Amino acid sequence: MARLRAEFTVEPFADGAPGPHVRAAIEAAEHTGLEPDVGPFGTTIEGDEPIVSEAVGALVTAAFAAGATRVSMTVERASQ
Repeated sequence: MARLRAEFTVEPFADGAPGPHVRAAIEAAEHTGLEPDVGPFGTTIEGDEPIVSEAVGALVTAAFAAGATRVSMTVERASQ
């Protein structure tokens, strides 16, 4: 099974002070069983393709429901 890595940024962005829209996206990813790696400019998730795909949809929905104005994301096949 393929593994995917997704990196996302939720805006509006405030360095060091993630708003409810950012927290909602991270929590949505956590609810799929993934452990987001929260960095200074973006958050990364990695896992099996079906789980990451589910997490991507959930986090986008949650972010906009909580007030996000933009979600930027890159998804790539993780190294084996």
